[in-house]
Amino acid sequence: MKAERGYPKCIITAKGTRWVEGGHPWIYAEEVLREEGACENGALCDAVSEKGKYLGTGFLSRESKIRLRLLSRNANDRFDEAFWRRRIRYAWDYRKSVMVPEDLGCCRVIFGEADGFPGLTVDRFSNLLVVQTLSVGMERIKDLLFPLLLGELRADGQEIGGIFERNDVAIRSLEGMEQYKGWWGGEHPESPVTEICENGVYYAVDVENGQKTGFFLDQKYNRLAVARLAKGKRVLDCFTHTGSFALNAAMGGAAHVTAVDVSESAVEMARRNAARNGLEDKMDFLAADIFDLLPALEAQGGKPYDFIILDPPAFTKSRKTVSSAERGYKEINYRAMKLLPRGGYLATASCSHFMPSALFEKMLKSAAADAGVELRQIEARQQAPDHPILWSVPETDYLKFYLFQVV
Repeated sequence: MKAERGYPKCIITAKGTRWVEGGHPWIYAEEVLREEGACENGALCDAVSEKGKYLGTGFLSRESKIRLRLLSRNANDRFDEAFWRRRIRYAWDYRKSVMVPEDLGCCRVIFGEADGFPGLTVDRFSNLLVVQTLSVGMERIKDLLFPLLLGELRADGQEIGGIFERNDVAIRSLEGMEQYKGWWGGEHPESPVTEICENGVYYAVDVENGQKTGFFLDQKYNRLAVARLAKGKRVLDCFTHTGSFALNAAMGGAAHVTAVDVSESAVEMARRNAARNGLEDKMDFLAADIFDLLPALEAQGGKPYDFIILDPPAFTKSRKTVSSAERGYKEINYRAMKLLPRGGYLATASCSHFMPSALFEKMLKSAAADAGVELRQIEARQQAPDHPILWSVPETDYLKFYLFQVV
């Protein structure tokens, strides 16, 4: 390690050193033995082992349990404008490699640690970029990053009208930052509502008031898999939100699709999206609690649907609630399996990192046994490739998606 680097140091425990050398970019507060030099909140700091070995450089956070988020393990890196421009270019070039050109109009441009931007999410919806800045280090340099982001995309011929910040998320409080939402900078369209086309389906996206950044992009190709399977089938889409799975099923040739969500406003948005795509005649919409609806449908008798889609919100956002989440997942999957006829189809998903694949699959086996059915797996899928998974960072691996035939 070069003596003239000039960054303050965090001296890391042996346990923390092993963790970092295993590839994870997070260093927790309890693994920092001491600091050498004055490091400001959100500023760059070197991580060094007890034996003096350079481990990497990252952003320090005084408020978070994640005390240091590493950016680089290369002691020769200079964290200047050229460094960040290069990282943005790498991220965009990756999307251009793994996605066809027509899918780049709505995609995740930057996926936090997986792209080397710890705590930063950037989603593109047509002419708008929506950002969430969830680490104090990224917040500190956003006025450097955002113009570079706009410049790189526009230089590649992408029409980007402005950046909308969706920093109205509780996780920012863990970093000691306030919550807010609004346009960044002075250049932006008048309206925060735009239109995207995904898999040939058009959606209105309200980046100011929609969930998360406005639309869930990670299921893009899973929706396409549902569309291929839906032809001629009577489909029940549970937790439809703004209707994305239901619309893909209808576009794929389903005989009829019923889209259900507990939120009246979500159902109304799904209905408008159906009308925009000319699909309202083969769809109906219902505001109901799925935990009540599935047993009620079973009690009515008959098998009204031969394809059921379960795409619930995350039932757990911490390890403490995994057991109760597992019960919730099992309940809806058990009910769906009971409701389907032999030969019917089930699509089921979990978007929680804390519900790992092994546990989710164990739950599905238990639900199938209780329902007295067997599951024939068609596909096991994950998040779209614009949400890349780093094997050294398990937190980037969160979406499970399965297609089954019930036999």
